[in-house]
Amino acid sequence: MSIPQVTLSSGNAKTMPVLGLGTAADPFPGPETVVKAVLEAIELGYRMFDTASFYQTEAALGEAILQALSLGLIKSREDVFITSKIWCCDNHGDRVLPALRTTLQKMKMDYLDQYLIHFPASLKPGATFPYKPEEVFSIDIKSVWTAMEECQTLGLTKSIGVSNFTRKKLADILAFAKIPPAVNQVEMNPAWQQRKLMEFCNANGITIAAYSPLGGPGACWGSKGVLESEVLKEISTSKGKSVAQVALRWVYEQGVVIVMKSFNKERLKQNLEIFDWELTDEDSKRIAEIPQSRASLAEMFISETGLFKSLEQLWDGEQ
Repeated sequence: MSIPQVTLSSGNAKTMPVLGLGTAADPFPGPETVVKAVLEAIELGYRMFDTASFYQTEAALGEAILQALSLGLIKSREDVFITSKIWCCDNHGDRVLPALRTTLQKMKMDYLDQYLIHFPASLKPGATFPYKPEEVFSIDIKSVWTAMEECQTLGLTKSIGVSNFTRKKLADILAFAKIPPAVNQVEMNPAWQQRKLMEFCNANGITIAAYSPLGGPGACWGSKGVLESEVLKEISTSKGKSVAQVALRWVYEQGVVIVMKSFNKERLKQNLEIFDWELTDEDSKRIAEIPQSRASLAEMFISETGLFKSLEQLWDGEQ
């Protein structure tokens, strides 16, 4: 099945599929699970895959791509769009380039299509969860982003971007960046629609990539507010679609990229079946009225004695 593509603002000649497979799971999945899911996804037509140092799935994703090549499922590395992310322990100017080289070594790749700052905070190198208040630092965004730009200039990644950045934090980068962020990957779904952030990103040529498009119901921090929404259930019944398909279609109609995690082949197939139908204006109006609530709070960075003392401070009070 053909998946629509989007052109990024980074100068990357390769377009990015608007629907891809994420590999984050709680608990962390075994490598066999990831390899199997990626190979099945490629057979179904997926060509965009998302990982991160924090997910512990980089090596497995790289192995899956090598197997796909050897099996003839794809002709070359150029046939897939691969994203990874730098974790907070390496959010220090002198650690960015070495972190990317480590990622490439794990994945057995020469380059990434996209490299993102996973979260706008820095941790003490080597810090492990649960993080102590004294291990959380304010990110020196200028030194970190300058190092990210070097990664792209060296050709180790075709584009660079961020994840979980607010409008304020994006504005901080845009004030000095020589290469602006191509993507901001954030939580986005009918129960957390990110309207103001979407307006800001659209105005500044930044593509939003939506993670947890179904609310992350299986995650320790996730919410069932999407899959149990009465509005979405009613629309799904009228359309003859699943609630998940209605939610994914809504995200797609916002003009953003979808990063969807599923290791179930049938659900992977169903997730592709969102491109040949549309929501009505009335459907969209009803979805716009769904109560809003952020599920991915990142509370692990908050403490009374640490850098971030409240959710409002961590997220710059943005809704």
